[in-house]
Amino acid sequence: MKKQQLHRRNFLKTTVAASVGLSLLNTPARLFANVKKEKVRVGLIGVGARGQGHLSLCLHRDDVDVVAIADPDVNFAIPQCRELITKIYGGKRKVAEYTNGPEDFYNLLKRDDIDAVIIATPWEWHTIQAVAAMKAGKTPAVEVCGASDVQECWSLVNTSEDTGIPLFGMENVCYRRDVMAVLNMVRQGLFGEITHLQGGYQHDLRPVKFNNGKQISGGGVEFGDKAISEAKWRTNHSVHRNGDLYPTHGLGPVSNMININRGNRLLSLTSVATKARGLHKYIVEKGGADHPNAKVEFKLGDIVTTLIRTNNGETIMLSHDTNSPRPYSLNFRVQGTNGLWMDDKASVYVEGKSPYDEWEKAGDEKTAGSYMEKYDHPLWKRFTASAAGAGHGGMDWYVMNSFIESVKRGAPYALDVYDLATWYAITPLSEQSVAEGGNVQYIPDFTRGRWMNRKPIFALDDQY
Repeated sequence: MKKQQLHRRNFLKTTVAASVGLSLLNTPARLFANVKKEKVRVGLIGVGARGQGHLSLCLHRDDVDVVAIADPDVNFAIPQCRELITKIYGGKRKVAEYTNGPEDFYNLLKRDDIDAVIIATPWEWHTIQAVAAMKAGKTPAVEVCGASDVQECWSLVNTSEDTGIPLFGMENVCYRRDVMAVLNMVRQGLFGEITHLQGGYQHDLRPVKFNNGKQISGGGVEFGDKAISEAKWRTNHSVHRNGDLYPTHGLGPVSNMININRGNRLLSLTSVATKARGLHKYIVEKGGADHPNAKVEFKLGDIVTTLIRTNNGETIMLSHDTNSPRPYSLNFRVQGTNGLWMDDKASVYVEGKSPYDEWEKAGDEKTAGSYMEKYDHPLWKRFTASAAGAGHGGMDWYVMNSFIESVKRGAPYALDVYDLATWYAITPLSEQSVAEGGNVQYIPDFTRGRWMNRKPIFALDDQY
């Protein structure tokens, strides 16, 4: 772990020093100088549980050729991928494997038959691999998380600008069906002028953070070297860090609703955290008070709350709650001068339309006359059948489709490097704020002022 962290710090230090002087000379137009393609040749870096979902989506697309995969897990991930590839490709195509340690992905990037790479690795590798991909001329789609420090975020932006290679941020919740319907409501003025938004990651991850070393979820209270899958690496972040470790699921969708980085931007945040109790309690209950992990002191507060100010006067509240028993919720709330929508209640209130002081059920896209049926986004209306059966209720298909179609068309990414850098930065800034007792932290403008003239492009029609 220490060697890996040292490698990351040295890598980023070198990258930033080399690129910061050149980045100011580039114009945004360079980022989208892609050649149109009929098929996209893809390599996947990280093919664990999340990466296998991406692999399956790629294998099922006629406009994608999966060329190679990279993952050091030869006991679980690689055999499972082989089975999946054989099932879908049969013996018609061979997919190269790079399994010789965590840095063998560099050899995958040396190939000249790959256009794009999909990165779904432990969080501490995201920036290293995305930067390496862009320098190798491959456009990366990068999974979500939070950065280790703000320098990582600048490294992503500077490298993208210096190389002219765009980066796509894979925030799938931006494509959730109800969220896109609410985006439609916002754009059509149903709630009036937006004043306040909420989102978060409220998910009981205790069975994900601990397992028995044999199954990927639950069955024991091991993490680190004695565990497999996410418990092998993700839980260590809960040991050492205290902040909003996973801000993008809540922040990404509401950012689109108020045009962050495209006519608006995030200005500052303040974060506070509760005491850390949930993970220790889980270990004691499942493994006993004498289990070695019962002595581990977890730094991550059970609930972290972050309040963000925007340039245009809205506030955003984010919540991170992954250590306690609770139903899953992303805690969305979108409120304006005429009313609001709330995720947990699946309810809408619109002044002058709803009964006074009473919630209306939002319904769904199949409920005639409901809000969700009336405002169902054109993308979902067009591609419902294509997305059927895809992960996370179909939204995984949409985020992958947006990436692949953008690469094919040589078009700007709807979720780009500036968005990902902004979302990633919330984690280290929230950590700093928590450590300072809630002091205000200022959020960098990764667009360097371009947000004032950049226009919204996310999901404006039914194309991608």
